[in-house]
Amino acid sequence: GEAPPPQYEEAITPEILAALAYQHMQLPDTEVSLKPEGTTKVNLPTWAWLDKAVFDEIRATAAINVPGFALQATTTAKPVSLTLKPGTKDAVTHPSSGECTLNADDSIGEPYAKGKADRTPPCGITYLRSSGNGTYNLQATITWDIAWTGTGGAGGDMPDGTFGNGQAVTVQEIQAINR
Repeated sequence: GEAPPPQYEEAITPEILAALAYQHMQLPDTEVSLKPEGTTKVNLPTWAWLDKAVFDEIRATAAINVPGFALQATTTAKPVSLTLKPGTKDAVTHPSSGECTLNADDSIGEPYAKGKADRTPPCGITYLRSSGNGTYNLQATITWDIAWTGTGGAGGDMPDGTFGNGQAVTVQEIQAINR
């Protein structure tokens, strides 16, 4: 029932709790929507996007509550960009850096729609060679801006986190004769 001695009050800090909360965050898998889906064609831009509803801000809180001693920290992860790596050198990313940033509505990229065939996608890939009998391993990685707030007004930034996974993309070549 007594308060801990002063040397133990600082043993656990809000910053330590923020790091603990970060370790236990459940960030969604990174699977981008692609158009065309499944199989694309050589030299045909493939549009890529993430809907805001899928990638929204994530929060996790860690707390300690014992008589005379209470600490808490909340860690917040907010998606800031999507990086695409096509899985082959024979591809061009859109934008050329491969990093697609957030739109004003917090989505990333833009879904393909009829009438956009002559446009370059704001986020996507153009494959320059067929994947043959296999697939290319498209790597889609989300960069999350990580910050925390805690007891007593403590808070700050943590290093950005990058999480992602691969998606198999089949690229076919079409032969055409123009007469």
